[in-house]
Amino acid sequence: MNRYRRRKRSWWTGLLAVLVILCGIFACWVGFTWDRSGDGFLGIFQTQAQEDRPWNLILVNKDNPIPKNYSVNLLELSNGEKVDERIYPKLQEMFDAARADGIYPVVVAGYRTHEVQQRLLDEKIQAYKDEGYSRDEAKKLAESWVAVPGTSEHELGIAVDINADTSLCTSDALYTWLADNAYKYGFIYRYPQDKTDITGVINEPWHYRYVGVEAAKEIYDQGVCLEEYLGTEDG
Repeated sequence: MNRYRRRKRSWWTGLLAVLVILCGIFACWVGFTWDRSGDGFLGIFQTQAQEDRPWNLILVNKDNPIPKNYSVNLLELSNGEKVDERIYPKLQEMFDAARADGIYPVVVAGYRTHEVQQRLLDEKIQAYKDEGYSRDEAKKLAESWVAVPGTSEHELGIAVDINADTSLCTSDALYTWLADNAYKYGFIYRYPQDKTDITGVINEPWHYRYVGVEAAKEIYDQGVCLEEYLGTEDG
């Protein structure tokens, strides 16, 4: 009987040791995942969701950085700005349609490198510091205007800032035309005024993002932003 109890105790001790080892391995994996993602334990699942999306529906915002394996083939526009070559045909088609309606758009910002995005953020922070804000205050204010590097759609190459050639039409006329027509060419008004609490970005009537004609029409018809469309408005 005592021998049986000793064997039983030994079996439970062995099982406990195995469980301790497994818990240690799991804790190491969690720590590794946390460090890699920057978003905590669930970061690896968010990363996988990003990588599973088609290129035109990748979500980039403060909670969803650009996937590490993302690459882009660029095409240079006549004014030197660059965009992902895959969006160029629809971008050109949209601009041609606008001009036919007496609207004259200009791409003033296309693809940006990580370094350029960092420089823009640093310059905005410095501008607020020059106005008398503390470093922390300046950083917070600046990030409401300029995305943190790695979280800007401009680094994808499929987003463009569009201004009017004001010698030929007004900015208001351009923004109205884009809001009413851009979806027909696969572009969405990415940061609407009434979605700031979801997107985390102020109203930017000049910023348009390519998502494809089908998705753009659905987003336009439903009156939602990209986060809502992808079901990620809760982060």
